[in-house]
Amino acid sequence: MEIKLKCIECGRIYEEEEKRVFCDCGGLLQLEFNPIFDIEKIRKKDKNLWRYRNLIPLKKDENIISLKEGFTPLIDRKIDDFEIFLKLDFVFPTGSFKDRGATVLISKIKELGINRIVEDSSGNAGAAISAYSTIANIDCDIFVPENSSPNKIKQIEFYGANVHKISGSRENVFDEAKKFSKNFYYASHFINPYFFHGTKTVIFEIYEDFNCSLPETIILPVGSGSSILGIYIGLSDLKRSNLIEKFPKLIGVQSENCAPIYSAFVKKEYDIPKIEKKYTIAEGVSIQNPLRGKEILKAIYETNGDIITVSDEEILLSQKELAKSGIFVEPTSAVSFAGVKKYINSLKEDERIVAILTGSGLKSLWFNHNTI
Repeated sequence: MEIKLKCIECGRIYEEEEKRVFCDCGGLLQLEFNPIFDIEKIRKKDKNLWRYRNLIPLKKDENIISLKEGFTPLIDRKIDDFEIFLKLDFVFPTGSFKDRGATVLISKIKELGINRIVEDSSGNAGAAISAYSTIANIDCDIFVPENSSPNKIKQIEFYGANVHKISGSRENVFDEAKKFSKNFYYASHFINPYFFHGTKTVIFEIYEDFNCSLPETIILPVGSGSSILGIYIGLSDLKRSNLIEKFPKLIGVQSENCAPIYSAFVKKEYDIPKIEKKYTIAEGVSIQNPLRGKEILKAIYETNGDIITVSDEEILLSQKELAKSGIFVEPTSAVSFAGVKKYINSLKEDERIVAILTGSGLKSLWFNHNTI
């Protein structure tokens, strides 16, 4: 299994053993790793995301850190007489899809012999990284915004991580974590490329859910990009394996109070503009300057996708509507369903939609809905 790291800016190649997170030029890294999806071998394996073992960039099985995560439910629901599918991708040990990335990233960190890591997060990624780190006996420092959900911060603390509460913007949190990581390994869910090779497994599950095919459209929340970038990598794996001819449309949904990807998309550009960031109840997508913005836009452009924005009122209504159907998600997760409700008017005949729900509502019980 050949795995290398490549700078997305200058193209420089690094060996895994160098334990790089950034290139010398300052650019972000991606993996040079081109596995093949062998459905016949995969079908013989247990139904968790590690059934895709040969598509995961880990050299030795002895380094796998897992809670048997994956194979989250896919259910169908009616909206205005249209059938849509909901991928309940919060049914994980820590309550969010970030467990997909954490199980792969922490397994790789163990394989590299690293014993202390740093992560910054609005909450869910921090919880996932903390949980898997404690299983692996890896020391963990998590930087969070001081106004993050108290439930999420408490969850991180329960796993035993060192929590650093940072005032100011989400970008301030990143800056402080990056400074701190000069002495330790930066296990960022939006910088470290191994994380995306965990989040990509959701598209493999959807492929199997649809009897070795894919829906025409996938709708999901977009903040720093750990979900959409993983899905795009997974789609590339499927196409390389000659299992699909074209990609489904990837439709990202952002809060209208913080929509940098949307702002670039409507101008058909790749450069992310500076935007005014306002408060949104969807803290997980409140990312003013997504560092992998160009890659997110590439995934949208190359799948003939789109970006939709939704208001906090629409997010809250969608959260309540989902709850009335028995599905309790946090506001960031409800962003996806709010996007579906906007997109439904342009739905074509026989177009199948999967909306990805990313985080449990139990994480956001602190939020006072009466403030909206």
